[in-house]
Amino acid sequence: MRVLVTGHTGYIGSVLVNLLLKEGHDVVGLDTDLFADCTFGSESIASIPSIKVDLRDTSSLKLEGFEAVMHLAGLSNDPLGNLDSNLTFDINHLASVRLAEKSKAAGATRFLFSSSCSNYGASGDDFLTEEAALNPVTAYGVSKVKVEKDVAKLADSTFHPTYLRNATVYGISPRLRIDLVLNNLIAWALTSGRVVIKSDGTPWRPIVHVEDVANAFIAVLNAPSEVVHNQAFNIGQTQENYRIRELADIVKKTVPGCEIEYAEDAGPDKRCYRVDCSKVGRMIPEFKPQWNARAGAVQIYEAYQKAGLTFDMFSGPRFNRIDHIKELMGAGRINDQLRWV
Repeated sequence: MRVLVTGHTGYIGSVLVNLLLKEGHDVVGLDTDLFADCTFGSESIASIPSIKVDLRDTSSLKLEGFEAVMHLAGLSNDPLGNLDSNLTFDINHLASVRLAEKSKAAGATRFLFSSSCSNYGASGDDFLTEEAALNPVTAYGVSKVKVEKDVAKLADSTFHPTYLRNATVYGISPRLRIDLVLNNLIAWALTSGRVVIKSDGTPWRPIVHVEDVANAFIAVLNAPSEVVHNQAFNIGQTQENYRIRELADIVKKTVPGCEIEYAEDAGPDKRCYRVDCSKVGRMIPEFKPQWNARAGAVQIYEAYQKAGLTFDMFSGPRFNRIDHIKELMGAGRINDQLRWV
């Protein structure tokens, strides 16, 4: 297929593009590349035709000729989403819905939206299927819920949107993020000898490797349209739900000589959810996740060692999205609307 991938130079997108190319797809990217300075180690970003445009400015783009749009672009996590909630809704919600409308009008039949299990927000200890109530507690989570609801109204016999509710992602990518829980805990352990937990360790999190997320997008793309039409899927594995303290234990067993430490002001995190991922396996059996937390922890640890990760690198702005954005703003490279100057 001819596929447009928005956010193609991001954490997930840079992995996804490589896999799409291996599958033989004709791939075009769309990204403002705010994180061009955040490439990790010797990892490389695939060279593909790309459109450097802000998601908010896509109204004049000609999207004819794309059979599928994979929409990953947007403000990528809770801290970044909380920087300015109005910006979050402009970019993550309104611009995403306009992209879906424009994609449909241009003749695309598939629209794959990178949603999030953050949609479930404060949900306690019970396993949640895709039919569970949505209870987002951050601007980021609310924006994802709004996109799903609004894009669902566009679905018809010729336009087949699908919502991939990714668990919390981890693993190595050309555009690494260390502001994700497992990536972060291993960075603490390697560079300081401490596994630092900012909560009381009790919240549940489903986690999923970045390569498994990318493969989920490809499995949905290849699935019959009637199977994925206007469907939401929890992306991950049901057995890969962990309390934060359990992830800390995995890190302690992976990184020699480290100790678990709770922040002095550690308390419960209201973001707590466990998800049931059986639907995607049942409806799209071609999706077969290859990673678990223990194998992923080893991969991350070894990659950090190979790259010579230091505490200054880890704690600086290069691999932390909110800190990098603030650095760009402070240097006058982007304005308060997150546009290049």
